[in-house]
Amino acid sequence: MKLLATEKAVMMIESQNVLTFRTNMNKTKKEIREEIESLFDIKIEKIRTLIRGNKKYAYVKLKKEFLAIDVATKLGLM
Repeated sequence: MKLLATEKAVMMIESQNVLTFRTNMNKTKKEIREEIESLFDIKIEKIRTLIRGNKKYAYVKLKKEFLAIDVATKLGLM
């Protein structure tokens, strides 16, 4: 799984508290949730997925008490 750093992804971090990941096509939402929550020690409110071409993207909305910008800063994205 890879955190995306596109202009749209950065805008979503700032405005909607959403992290965008490119993930494996075979992963379910439950598997994505478990992996992200354990990796970053955060809680997820909702996950949306998008399949475009051969790529699967996961839009992960964090709960209000966890800030996406903090996670992005720890990873060196911001």
